[in-house]
Amino acid sequence: MTVTSTRVPDRAVRRLTATLYGYAFLTDLVLLYPLYALLFTDTGLSVGQISSLFVIWSTSAILLEVPSGALADARSRRLLLCLAPLVTAAGYALWVLLPSYPVFALGFLLWGAGAALSSGALEALVFTELDRRGAAGRYARITGRARTAGVLGALAASLLAGPVLLVGGYPAVGAASVLACLLAAAVATRFPEHRGRAQQAGAQPVPPEGDAAAEPGEQLGWVASLRAGLAEARAVPSVRRALLLVAVVAAGWGALDEYTPLLARDTGVDDATVPALLLLIWAGMTVGGLLAPAGEKLGARGYAGVLAAAALALAGGALTGHPAGFVLVAMAFGAFQLATVLADARLQARIAGPSRATVTSLAGVATDVTIIAVYAGYGLVATTAGNAVAFAVAAVPYLALALLMGAAGRRYPGRRGHPVIEPAARSGP
Repeated sequence: MTVTSTRVPDRAVRRLTATLYGYAFLTDLVLLYPLYALLFTDTGLSVGQISSLFVIWSTSAILLEVPSGALADARSRRLLLCLAPLVTAAGYALWVLLPSYPVFALGFLLWGAGAALSSGALEALVFTELDRRGAAGRYARITGRARTAGVLGALAASLLAGPVLLVGGYPAVGAASVLACLLAAAVATRFPEHRGRAQQAGAQPVPPEGDAAAEPGEQLGWVASLRAGLAEARAVPSVRRALLLVAVVAAGWGALDEYTPLLARDTGVDDATVPALLLLIWAGMTVGGLLAPAGEKLGARGYAGVLAAAALALAGGALTGHPAGFVLVAMAFGAFQLATVLADARLQARIAGPSRATVTSLAGVATDVTIIAVYAGYGLVATTAGNAVAFAVAAVPYLALALLMGAAGRRYPGRRGHPVIEPAARSGP
């Protein structure tokens, strides 16, 4: 992919970004997010059982992510983005209607399937549509804002979760979560999708006036898409390195996010106050996503500094055992959000073949595998030493990565004036 200076059709880009931001907001406007760990404990589950549920969740995503990514390359990415929140909504409904360990496990299987349907498909659709309009250089800032929109959805959910829980209990919280998913599916129908043989060949055609999706027959078949994506990830070192960086950076804090309600409860606040403490974390993540344009100028040492500062803030904030410590935890999560956005932008710029969603899904699989290891380790540490110590231990790998990147001294993720590190010569769909 070569970032060009051609005039960007702003109206088309505005439609794409507005749909993306709305979709991101609604998919995270889930009132169960700040409360489902409490629902599990109130049902009688132990920390070890909760960790096992998270493993089931990640395992389902691992098994389905790459096949669904290849499906997104072979068929309509927009269709998969419509289906994803509907599948997830079914899991939320089951949780509050029949709360028990087996039903929680089934709900996580459905949530994992929904996540697999959207993972890879969303990033690939957005990058492809921007690229064909000569706006691929905007990808990092747009996805950073999309993550911020998601955080704002989570913020709204946190603000509403406590009052709704007090008024209607977990059934009301679940109903509101299902409604948000239904709205997200409706918004997904507005995504533009233009794909065809010309794009797979590496050409960058002029966008047509219409907005209809290309015929399914114009994309590679499912098997061919899967093979092409696997081959690129295996054979191209720059793609492989970028893929692994996404996994390492995203996994640790992504797993810890599930335990933040338990960490908040350990500070001594009541359950109705837990969502309010989580607001600090969502605020930090909001800032992190908005800092993506500035973060693009970081070299390897600057990026390493962000990771190191985040790790120290995470450990320090957790170990205070006081609600005020969540300020430091929020700063850490904001820095991790920024680091993840930049890693994703680097990966998208490196992909040059036709199976963009498949390669992106491989990064998701690598992330989920790492997350499972974090879940298992967290369960062991938290059971013996508590949640605060488990958070501190989880910060150690980030310090190690920061030391390695700082020693390397390579620029990350690009020179001034270039939005991402040394992009590939051509992008695929």
